[in-house]
Amino acid sequence: MARLTPGDRAPDFILPDQDGHQVRLEDFKGSKLLLYFYAKAGTGGCTRQAVSVRDAMPELKSRGIQAIGVSPDSPAALKKFFDKQSLNFTLLSDAERTIAKSYGAFGEKTMYGKKVEGIIRSVFLIDEQAMIRGAFYKLRPEDTVPKVLDALK
Repeated sequence: MARLTPGDRAPDFILPDQDGHQVRLEDFKGSKLLLYFYAKAGTGGCTRQAVSVRDAMPELKSRGIQAIGVSPDSPAALKKFFDKQSLNFTLLSDAERTIAKSYGAFGEKTMYGKKVEGIIRSVFLIDEQAMIRGAFYKLRPEDTVPKVLDALK
């Protein structure tokens, strides 16, 4: 799948959140959105990434940014992760990886020296009109918030 770049329209989505409620991209119209894709709730890098977003939420909100994390985990697994890490933003379940593919966040990657297909850690800043303002692929978990804040400049 082709990667998104600034100026592209953000692909629409409708996915269940950690509580089983359907969430759509349209729900965030009029707000900026930090949307990130991660491989698996509870793993080391994914936990560091989620905690960094959680801790930055006051600053993100002050800049009009909401946040969503997306993974292939079930809503039940997301709820457990959400509660354990005291997260303050929405997690979505993309079990079929359909939305990850539409954002270019699923594909071939190298893990432990082997080529595998999976979620590519990716972060997007989507503006109030559902346009991509920043698209970052294969980044380190701790770079999520700084990259999004840089894209605001």
